[in-house]
Amino acid sequence: MQAVKEKIQDISSMRKAKAEAKEEEKDEIEIAQTRKDIAKEVRKAKEAEAAMDLHVAKADELAEKEMSKHITNQHEQHH
Repeated sequence: MQAVKEKIQDISSMRKAKAEAKEEEKDEIEIAQTRKDIAKEVRKAKEAEAAMDLHVAKADELAEKEMSKHITNQHEQHH
């Protein structure tokens, strides 16, 4: 009878250990997925920032061209 009880305890302990290990694995998978999602969002933000910098530089260039046109026109009108 004692051997049967020990066997049942062993099976119960194995099931408990398996369930705990499976829960840990699930947690690790969730953490990995969250890290992946964060990395993706950071990448998107960096890409958007680079695109914004490009647009700002282009706007500056256009503004400088426009201002130099006006300055050139003003000089021509005064001479």
